[in-house]
Amino acid sequence: MFELLPFGPGAWVFVSCYLSSLLLIGWVGYNARREDTLEDFYLAGRGFGFVVLVLTLYATQYSGNSVFGVAGAAYRQGFGWLISVHYMLAIIVFYRVFAPRLHALSRRRSYVTPVDYLRDRFGSRGLSLLASIVMIIALNNYLLAQLMTMGRALQGLAGPYGDVAYNYGVIALALIMLVYGTLGGIRAIAWTDVIQGAVLMVGFLVLLVMLVGEFGPLSAATERVLASPDAAKIARPSGAMLREWASYILIVGMGGALYPHAIQRIYASKSQRTLNHSLAVMAFLPFITALIAVIAGIYGLAYVAGLEGAGTDQVLASLLRVIQANSTIGYGIVVLIFSAVLAALMSTADSAMLAISSMFTKDIYGVHIRPDASESDMTRVGKRCSWIVVGALAAFAIVLKEQASLIGLLDRKFDLLVQLAPAFMLGIHWLRLDGGPVLLGLIAGLAISLLLAFGPFDFVVAGKIWGIHPGLYGLAVNASIAVFGSLRIHRAVASTA
Repeated sequence: MFELLPFGPGAWVFVSCYLSSLLLIGWVGYNARREDTLEDFYLAGRGFGFVVLVLTLYATQYSGNSVFGVAGAAYRQGFGWLISVHYMLAIIVFYRVFAPRLHALSRRRSYVTPVDYLRDRFGSRGLSLLASIVMIIALNNYLLAQLMTMGRALQGLAGPYGDVAYNYGVIALALIMLVYGTLGGIRAIAWTDVIQGAVLMVGFLVLLVMLVGEFGPLSAATERVLASPDAAKIARPSGAMLREWASYILIVGMGGALYPHAIQRIYASKSQRTLNHSLAVMAFLPFITALIAVIAGIYGLAYVAGLEGAGTDQVLASLLRVIQANSTIGYGIVVLIFSAVLAALMSTADSAMLAISSMFTKDIYGVHIRPDASESDMTRVGKRCSWIVVGALAAFAIVLKEQASLIGLLDRKFDLLVQLAPAFMLGIHWLRLDGGPVLLGLIAGLAISLLLAFGPFDFVVAGKIWGIHPGLYGLAVNASIAVFGSLRIHRAVASTA
């Protein structure tokens, strides 16, 4: 691997020290545990303060898709992908819909997983089981995207050795993540997120400065694109693009707010005041992350030719390679930015890994397979689950490396997650919402979303219908069944009272 990337010994010492620090934090987190319980392992005793909560939410929310996927989408679509800034802001808006009330309930009722709320609120084993499966499948999709991005981070830098570097990246970084994540649980992951979030912020700001220094102002890159066959990507958005924008704002806003690992961070907040202040700060962070990733994609469109299909996700790495080759300072900056990329990837992947293991352990194993299992037994099962899941997904990431774009993976994940919006966002405010209609609505919404997304329909273009994600059509039917079904049940009860 040391011969594959254009890094010298100094760069590898820096990156190695950074990765070693994550392992050290995992060990410290293991020694800092207070008890061998699910609450301590997965929620760190509900003690996240303001700084830790902001940085762990930030590091978790801005993933490999934020770094490589958004830049790759901007390379394919041009300025139209400024929508990424809007949908990242929408996540914060939808957090505000349910997060404060959910946090208060979680402390009173001792929730550990998102499904704990559903089980307590609706009392439906079927709904709880199906919600667990949906969240686990969506998170496996998400974790797969992060592992693929780990490989592409090295693939774009390694040039002719890209395919080999991709495999090394997936396997090596997955192993490091597994070790510190299963040692220290969410406590270690949140502490690493503090480092990773800070590195990510600094890295993105430095990236913007380096892009301007290497290629000139953004206006020059825009003019270059206008004079090329890609000029249409700079044009004003059409009606179809505006519909797609609205679709992304809704589906990513709702779906991102329902990430299981994000909900567990809501549970882990020390107080509601801490949570509110953290969400207020999060509203400003898309401008120093998603926006800069879009700008990088435009620079790539102007100065990096020939990327197609899934290969467009390598555009940021290709830009870094150019910067590195042209100056000594650029070389050092690329090492820093490369570390920031690793931070974005690993901080999201480790959180998804832990959320998968917690839901499988508590909501499936502890409820349906071995209800008499002790907390320490379930914690051990959760750790083994992490190793099995990440190992399998790493193998898939290697097999699928040329067959899927990161944004494509993102779309399918949100088609599933938004189907849980009625249960969480409506159910926490409207006490008349009944578990039976919610379950029927969830089944219908999932069936419609998957059928439209994967069925042989000519009217589905680029995974969307009339520019709108299949998941939103499914959600419309889902919510209608949940609401009108609940109203009908309560009218029937009232008439017989």
